[in-house]
Amino acid sequence: MTRIFSGVKPTGHLTLGNYLGAVRQWVAADQKPDEALFCVVDLHALTVEHDPARVRRLSRQAATLLLAAGLDPERCTLFVQSHVDEHTRLSYLLECTASDGELRRMIQYREKAGRAQAAGDGVRLSLLTYPVLMAADILAYRSEEVPVGEDQRQHVELTRDLAVRFNQRYGPTFTVPKATHPAVAARVMDLQDPRSKMGKSHEVSAGVVYLLDEPAAVTKKVMRAVTDTGSGVVYDREARPGVANLLDILAACTGGDPVELAAGYTGYGQLKRDVAEAVVELLRPVRERHAELAADPAAVDGVLRAGAERARGIARPVVDGAYEAIGLLAP
Repeated sequence: MTRIFSGVKPTGHLTLGNYLGAVRQWVAADQKPDEALFCVVDLHALTVEHDPARVRRLSRQAATLLLAAGLDPERCTLFVQSHVDEHTRLSYLLECTASDGELRRMIQYREKAGRAQAAGDGVRLSLLTYPVLMAADILAYRSEEVPVGEDQRQHVELTRDLAVRFNQRYGPTFTVPKATHPAVAARVMDLQDPRSKMGKSHEVSAGVVYLLDEPAAVTKKVMRAVTDTGSGVVYDREARPGVANLLDILAACTGGDPVELAAGYTGYGQLKRDVAEAVVELLRPVRERHAELAADPAAVDGVLRAGAERARGIARPVVDGAYEAIGLLAP
């Protein structure tokens, strides 16, 4: 049996990119005879300026959407990161294993720190070290597979490096995980800026499709998507990123191949209409189920409490073992 772990950060409303790049994989993993753990990683939301009430609200919304997307708490473990102390306990040990240089080389750190500095804001230390906390999230459960979007590949590679290094220095403690990705739409791009990923924290939302967007809003955003100069519909991510993004989305929604789908279109208008319709139908059951679950927040909280208890039972012996291995006295 394979143990799977992944998480989502409550820094904004979940998007189509989150769904196609990660959440739908989680639901598929939930249907297999594997042991799957999925986490709302709320501590990661504190690495930048934030509104506490909004973080709480988005954390519950993210958990509710994961359930609405199809995660079954009887078949997997769904919980909130801050409810399981083993994440932060292990993070410090891994900070003592990681180097300053490898953390500063993280692409997301460079991008986010650059934006903060350009805006005249300070860069929080946690923005530098959060990939280590992410490694602790994964390693605390001896996870074997981490289904994530393409943009998280570098963080999983760091996790692997830290696991190997810790094991070599202090003895076999952690399982070395691997990242898994969907075949298409692993990285859905912004509809208005197809060279940037569709992020839930974007200040400008015209190119971002949110899971809770009304069908009319989804259609409007897709129909206004940036395409490319030149005629004809061709799948070319480098030369025609706008069209390629639409084809990737359509392929992910319908199970088709983006190259083959491109051959069926002579213009952008019909392609956009088909993408809009496919996305609306894909998200319709998620929106409807979310409305049902949101009407009973106590039930969602109960799922999260039970999930945290199960997660704690798995993580505690792993983290206790790491404390002993690194040379700390048992309490």
